[in-house]
Amino acid sequence: MNEKTPGKTKTKAVLDPRAVPLMSELELARLGGGEVAYIKTLSSDDAQRMFPMVEGLPSGINLFSLHAADGTPIALTDTLQAAIGHAQEGDLAIAAVH
Repeated sequence: MNEKTPGKTKTKAVLDPRAVPLMSELELARLGGGEVAYIKTLSSDDAQRMFPMVEGLPSGINLFSLHAADGTPIALTDTLQAAIGHAQEGDLAIAAVH
């Protein structure tokens, strides 16, 4: 998706769930450097285990977690678009990991 501003064209990252992974999780973790992240879909039960400090998560829904390349959780959201937004705000490239 391109966004035009006077004198500039800015390209936004778009996550394609059908994308073929180009590297394994281990290879992605080795990239690190605060430049690459991935988004993971979690059940509310999995999210509660991964983010024990978050209270009052509704059960039976899917949530989205943003992780640094090394697996460190960065954010937990209720929409994929919000997770993508967090990555963009942090100038993180989103990699597809399967």
